[in-house]
Amino acid sequence: MKSNIFAVAVLFAVPVPLAAQDSAVTPRQVREGKVTACSSYGHKCYTAKLVRSPVGWKMRLNGGTLIDCSVTCQDTLRIETVDFWQDQRERGTD
Repeated sequence: MKSNIFAVAVLFAVPVPLAAQDSAVTPRQVREGKVTACSSYGHKCYTAKLVRSPVGWKMRLNGGTLIDCSVTCQDTLRIETVDFWQDQRERGTD
């Protein structure tokens, strides 16, 4: 019984290394847990809430949908919201 208690105590005493800071979000992009992206094609902008998940940063859109941040959260938000249809049209095939 004492060996079980000792094993549990050792598990909690071993420090767990902190996760490395996610490079997908730079300090200037994060303001009060939000990220804003403006269209490359016009003047529309969209702001989403940043959410930290076990696998990295995600953005919560107005409808509640969660989107993973890829290279940068700002670029991902722009591509998935304000520039979505223009990007689809550019990538489309005849």
